[in-house]
Amino acid sequence: MSSAMSSPGDCCIKTVQHTGDPRGVEETIGGVNTYVARPPGEQQDHYDRIILYFANVYGPLYINNRLLMDFFSSQGYLVLGVDYFQGDDISFSASKAEFDFMEWIMLKRASANELVPIWIAAVKSRYGHQETRYAALGYCFGAQDVINCVSSDWLAAGAMAHPSFLREEHFKTVKKPLFFSCAQLDEFFPMALRHRAEEKLSETRTEHHFQIFSDVEHGFAVRGDPDVPLEVWAKEQSASSIANWFDRFCK
Repeated sequence: MSSAMSSPGDCCIKTVQHTGDPRGVEETIGGVNTYVARPPGEQQDHYDRIILYFANVYGPLYINNRLLMDFFSSQGYLVLGVDYFQGDDISFSASKAEFDFMEWIMLKRASANELVPIWIAAVKSRYGHQETRYAALGYCFGAQDVINCVSSDWLAAGAMAHPSFLREEHFKTVKKPLFFSCAQLDEFFPMALRHRAEEKLSETRTEHHFQIFSDVEHGFAVRGDPDVPLEVWAKEQSASSIANWFDRFCK
């Protein structure tokens, strides 16, 4: 039996909603609604640098995720967020009577596993060219999609923040550079499990980097509380560090 690397829980659901004016638009790519954030002032058919954004359980259309994608687009990337929940993100489902979180997760993961490869192929066809460099970024639920991408040959690099739903064997298949932005107070990806992931990546000699923020919880990189200075700083540092990581491999 495989050993768990991280697990879901109530802390995946709670959030602090941010405010702002998203700049992106929604488009249908590969039959799936997608948030598209273009670099400021750029409107072109094909792009040199593309980030595939795999959102947490609130989906890419949640304002926190939209604003994050806008930030990464401001760093010179076309950023594409696939709505693998197909409009049924946690904000809609959790309010239902007798909601079963784990059943919902299993159904959404199975659906995402089918949708994402088709979506990626459509992204490459619509926006990519022969020299395009692709990066994959996942938060919580989206970590498994990043693992799938970094286990392939076409990706330049991957990154994830406070991952969930991963098992030890996932890290045996990683081929591409992988960045982790982690919360110290994360019962779903705690120190012992982070170290086991590090051991697996070291065994395969895969380039990796772990960033640990003290005194913040699972989900900080998406829902950091604007009224708590430490959470604001950690959230901003996480995003900035991930952008710098991608810049190394997407020149």
